Amino acid sequence: MKRIIISMFLVTFSLALDAQEKDWGYVSASLESTSHLYSEDKVNGFDPDALVQLKDGKSFATNNYLKVDYYKGKFSAGTQLEGTFPSIVGYPIPVNRLTLSNVYVGWRDDSFSVTAGTFYEQLGSGLLFRSWEDRTLGLNNALVGVRGTYDFGENVAVRAFWGIPRLGKLPDSDARKAGKEFFGLGMTNVNVAAADVSVSLSGLLGMDDMSLSVEGSVMNKHEALSDMIIKKGCRTNTLGWSGRLNLDYEGLYFRGEYVDAGQQLINIFYDSKRGNAQLIEFGYNARGLGLSVTGRRMERMNQKIVTDPTGDPGYLSAANVLSYRPAMSTQYTYMLTTLNPYNPEIGTNFIKAGEIGGQIDAFYNFRRGTALGGKRGMKVHANFSTYYSLDQNGAVKGGEFLFRDFSFDIEKQWTKKFKMNLLYSMQDYNKEELDWAHSQVYIGLSHIFVADLLYKWTPKFSTRAELQYLSSDDYQGDWMAALLEVSFAPHWSVFASDMYNHGSSGIHYYNGGLSYVLGKLRLAAGYGRYRAGFICSGGVCREIPAYTGANFSLTASF
Repeated sequence: MKRIIISMFLVTFSLALDAQEKDWGYVSASLESTSHLYSEDKVNGFDPDALVQLKDGKSFATNNYLKVDYYKGKFSAGTQLEGTFPSIVGYPIPVNRLTLSNVYVGWRDDSFSVTAGTFYEQLGSGLLFRSWEDRTLGLNNALVGVRGTYDFGENVAVRAFWGIPRLGKLPDSDARKAGKEFFGLGMTNVNVAAADVSVSLSGLLGMDDMSLSVEGSVMNKHEALSDMIIKKGCRTNTLGWSGRLNLDYEGLYFRGEYVDAGQQLINIFYDSKRGNAQLIEFGYNARGLGLSVTGRRMERMNQKIVTDPTGDPGYLSAANVLSYRPAMSTQYTYMLTTLNPYNPEIGTNFIKAGEIGGQIDAFYNFRRGTALGGKRGMKVHANFSTYYSLDQNGAVKGGEFLFRDFSFDIEKQWTKKFKMNLLYSMQDYNKEELDWAHSQVYIGLSHIFVADLLYKWTPKFSTRAELQYLSSDDYQGDWMAALLEVSFAPHWSVFASDMYNHGSSGIHYYNGGLSYVLGKLRLAAGYGRYRAGFICSGGVCREIPAYTGANFSLTASF
């Protein structure tokens, strides 16, 4: 299988060069490969032999993606080849297969476009519907169907689509026997049809000094349901809609959205209720100042591709999502700030109806030459977010406290060679509420301090160090972490890190590796011990188990 992928990559590369030389169009391609070699670690409680996907004593797993797109004038076509042999630990679909997951053809003119095959779409902010691929999360709920768009001049745009959402869940043999394998899609008894319209009121009214638009979407999800689920109040056709208002004026902006997701079944033991959500965002950006305030309320907004657990085994898959509900709080990247990221899934448990909350985000750039900016300026950023559960349907007042975060960070370029980032974060979790929803142990109240120091010794040689500390009187107590990264531009980078839970377990979560970059080719390798927890991308998270081993990655594009 690995030879097939390498061969297809080389053939595609040669065809791309040949096509461009002969003016046959343009071919672009990318290859991404991530592999893990696992090793037993009694300290981490990890045994590769206990994993379902690692059979026959094997300890190697690899995920591979080859994407190829062809463009010729207004015509485009493409495909994606996926190979998991088997999928790496923590992915929601533990399978061992090679398959074409995406195949499409399209035509785009000045005012219209048509796509047939596999495509991705989003309605509004994604609260009603979103199909997207995120390889970090192991998520690809692409639609297989047809889509069309049309622009009536510059002020009115419409689009419509129909498709079957991808929900990979069955091993190859089972899928083929059931006749349900198509484009890497575990075929479900579900299809989605939607239409969207956007109208620029400012364009129609000739208001050149502002941008004002209204948008609306309607979507129908058709699913064959069992009699048991129908008795819970669900219907074969679930109709949802959303309305949106957007305003931009001299640095000020406003976004408002109301979503009605139709009847949503939270759990087979409870009756279905109408899902709805409200999202409001306003802010100001000008003269070095950025300020935004966001509020969101979600009730029964856990849209799934497969609603009926009696009719499809994909119901239990972490990839069984039909909408986008990211955590609206600071998206951290440092080790200790991401120990327990907030994940807005409280509405999926047996008791709570949903959540309500929001965040305030502020940024200011002190210019050069000012008292605080100094010779090279200074950037400061602060964020506050808090969320509460909805204990009752229709409630607009928060119930139980869920999560709160306050962060403040400073970025300062002291000299041409030395740059410093300092961060403080206070994170507070309601452990009892979130444990019930996530089956995950959370730290209660914690204070996190980070110093990120970059020094460029020469134009090609630099070092970056991170020093982190987490103070908590709750679960697992205090942590400390450090990272050292050495870069030899433009090709080599080496790093080593350690995250130490000295407040409780005494375990070191060490990691080290190196990477090489040459043009659009990147190779990386490392070895480490990884803690059980979450991995997040774009505010969406998935749980990962503890594991130990080596990792290898390759990315290339042309």
